[in-house]
Parts: sequence; C-alpha cells; structure tokens
Amino acid sequence: MLKPSFSDLVKNSPILPVLHMESIEEAVHVSRALYKGGITCAEIVLRSPVALDCIKAVRKQVPEMTVGVGTLTTPKQVIDSVAAGAQFLVSPSLTRTLATAMIKTGLPMLPGTVSPSEITQALELGITEVKFFPAEQYGGIKTIKALASVFSQVKFCPTGGVSLDNLGEYFANDSIFAVGGSWMVPKDLIANKDWDAITLLSEQAIAAIHKLGRCA
Repeated sequence: MLKPSFSDLVKNSPILPVLHMESIEEAVHVSRALYKGGITCAEIVLRSPVALDCIKAVRKQVPEMTVGVGTLTTPKQVIDSVAAGAQFLVSPSLTRTLATAMIKTGLPMLPGTVSPSEITQALELGITEVKFFPAEQYGGIKTIKALASVFSQVKFCPTGGVSLDNLGEYFANDSIFAVGGSWMVPKDLIANKDWDAITLLSEQAIAAIHKLGRCA
C-alpha cells in the first residue's frame, strides 16, 4: 500500500467534504466551520478559477485543517496543486498517466474507479484505496459489495449521492474506510454566510459516524 495512506489521513473523521469554492473568503470561512464541527480534512475541487488560490489561503489561514485538491484530470494539474500546497490528491477517474503523476508526489491519493477493470489497473499500480464515484449513480452500496467480494484487498471511499440518510448503509460495510460528500456545505448556507449552520451539519455528520463506531 502507498504510504502515507489515505485511510490514515481521515481516520479521526472519515468524511471528506467536497468543496466547490467561488472565493478565497468562502474557502477560509467554510474550512473553519468544518473544522469547528469536527471535520479535519477538506477537498477543494478544481471547478472554479480560484480553486488553487483557495488551497493556498486555507493552508495559510486555517493551518489546522488538512486541505487537498479534487477533480484532478491531468498531470499538470497535479503539479500545480502540489505547488499550491495541496496535502492530498483526489481524482474522479483513473489512467496510468494520471495515477503515476499522483504517485510521484508522495502525497496521500485517491483515484476514482467504478469498474473491475479500473480497480485492476489501480492494483497494478500498487493502489489499494480508491474513490468510488459517482457512487449512487453506479449502484451505491450494492455495487461496492459486489466489487469488494472480488477485490477484498481494496478499500473504498464512495462519493456522489452520499448523505446523512445513507451513511449507515455505507459504513456497515468493512470495505468502506470513508465517504465523500457536500451535504454539510449546501450552496444556500455558503451564499448566506451561515457558517454556524455548516458547523452544525458537520457536528451531526461526525456524531452519526461515531454512533456507527467508525471514528478512531
């Protein structure tokens, strides 16, 4: 397994918020609100022009939060993200070229997979922790159970359609080490700058995971 592992990174709060940030100010306030609610890692996705600047700002202004990058699709994005200070790397997909670039950084990484062929490619590269995305659209926990029965050495982080309502069914499966989602950072709360509400949603998520016995 690659070291450091992604599961080690999120063992204290095995939930990975997916943050689409439109401004540095939002990124800093949201990160503080998440951390206050008990979530210690956050993934800022490359879906806005300021994403890399947001990573830089969170590293500087919210150093207690472990911040990484998501939606990586090219080796250049990997290089740029590391330069911006990303502490972990997440991709929605897996190719040998992209995964190799991610591996070379030495950072915890999570490539996206949904099929046996993609998982086999990950294993050929020494990767045993993968993102399952988009989770609900590809069959959710039922598909993960089927994949885990064949690939028992692989651990999954389902993302896409995961919510407080279905956390239990995901974490009931031992092949799942974390989940990703954005339900604790809804767009309306960010638009209204309701950081306390984001903290409350984060607390609820962590409390639910503790109840399931899945926090270190």
